[in-house]
Amino acid sequence: MRYILALFFPWLTFFTMSKPFQGIICLVLQITLIGWIPATIWSFISITNFENQQRLLNHNN
Repeated sequence: MRYILALFFPWLTFFTMSKPFQGIICLVLQITLIGWIPATIWSFISITNFENQQRLLNHNN
């Protein structure tokens, strides 16, 4: 679900991961049409890292 959201609203995915400061930076980047692609890529990478961290935390407990 986050990946679909990241495709259309990259900045919003950071708020779903409790990273509001990065979400604001991503929104500023996304405002420019050229910045949309880097914002989307950044969002996909952040989602992957977030899911890996969650998996590690759940595995250690």
